Amino acid sequence: MSVRRREVKVRKISGRKSVRGKTYTYEYYTLPLNLYIPKSMIEKWGEEYIIERNEEKGVIVIKSKKAESG
Repeated sequence: MSVRRREVKVRKISGRKSVRGKTYTYEYYTLPLNLYIPKSMIEKWGEEYIIERNEEKGVIVIKSKKAESG
C-alpha cells in the first residue's frame, strides 16, 4: 500500500481587500497542497498536523499531531 505520511505546520495567510474605498482585512489558515483549515480547528487542536496521502485510493487524511500523540 502506498501511503505517504508527513508532518506539517499550518500557515496563516493575511490579506487586504478594498471595496468602495473601504479596506477590509482577513485571515485564513492553510496546509500544504492548498488545504484550507478552519480557525476553530486551529484553536482546538493547534498548528501541527499529519497528512496521510493514499495514492492508490486517492484519499487524503488530516490528523492533529496533538490528538495522535495524546
